[in-house]
Amino acid sequence: MVLHFLKATSVFLRTLPFVALRIAVGILFGLVTVVYFGIVGWLVLTLLDAGTVSGPIGAVGLLLATLLFLAAMRFARRYVLYMVAAGHVAVIAHIVETGETPRNQLAFGTGQVRSHFKEANALFVVDQLVKAAIRQFNNTAISLSNLVSFVPTLKNILTVLRKAIGLAASYIDEAIIAYVFIAEEENNWRAARDGVVLYAKTWKSILGSTLAIVLGMYAVAFGLLLALTPLAAVFGSLSPTFEILGWVAVAGIGLTVYLGVLRPWVKTVVITTFLIESREVTPDSETIEFLERRSKKFRELTAKADAEETETYPTGDSSDGDVPREEPT
Repeated sequence: MVLHFLKATSVFLRTLPFVALRIAVGILFGLVTVVYFGIVGWLVLTLLDAGTVSGPIGAVGLLLATLLFLAAMRFARRYVLYMVAAGHVAVIAHIVETGETPRNQLAFGTGQVRSHFKEANALFVVDQLVKAAIRQFNNTAISLSNLVSFVPTLKNILTVLRKAIGLAASYIDEAIIAYVFIAEEENNWRAARDGVVLYAKTWKSILGSTLAIVLGMYAVAFGLLLALTPLAAVFGSLSPTFEILGWVAVAGIGLTVYLGVLRPWVKTVVITTFLIESREVTPDSETIEFLERRSKKFRELTAKADAEETETYPTGDSSDGDVPREEPT
């Protein structure tokens, strides 16, 4: 694990252009958030003071403005931020696999994404299906809570542990996407399916190290917030308004470091660990059948892989003649 950690840190430092881009995007969205709600808040307060609208109407307007903002953020995350994150994943996978750093990382990463997925929505759908399959596998593999349900304390501990594992597993889907970028497989659905199979065969080491580093990341983030709280106190000594601004600044700095540095670093560690651990492992029919019996989402993933294969090479119309498809061994 230590060697993976050191290698991942080296890879992370070599992808600083993408890290800087993520920080810049995070700052931009933070500023947009502050300006948007600043304008909305000012408008609502102005209308209330003028008696143009009542309190309940103002509250409804604020709620609608918030929902509109969340919808816009969701759209941006799915079609803009997601492509940036996927490009970073592609660069990390390339460095881990080849040891070479692309000269123009931003162009290389976005080019890899476009060459594998024609549109952002296709990548999003693959990722969501992979994430669901991993979650269902983890729920099946980690079922000790059923054995200790008669001991309330142990049951509560395992409930917390399961939630922590769920949080850690949220990073593993990006490792599967990284595998898709480097797999010698034109069928992205099949590559994603094989990535899930590889995870199922190495899940103990992958999930264990991921859980440890994710918990460490949250400890660092919490410590950072505590270290920044004096900043709010300094502003608070000036006036209540400045105190609010101080807490906004603390939250902004904390989120920028968390989203722009800590999360990309953890992602790099998880991807590096997965790609290295899975090098000596191959997908097999036994594990595929095991996953198909226990995960509906994995069955959907397999079905989409088979459908893509049929669409690409219709029966009797294969470029290699009427040769049956090879199954992973």
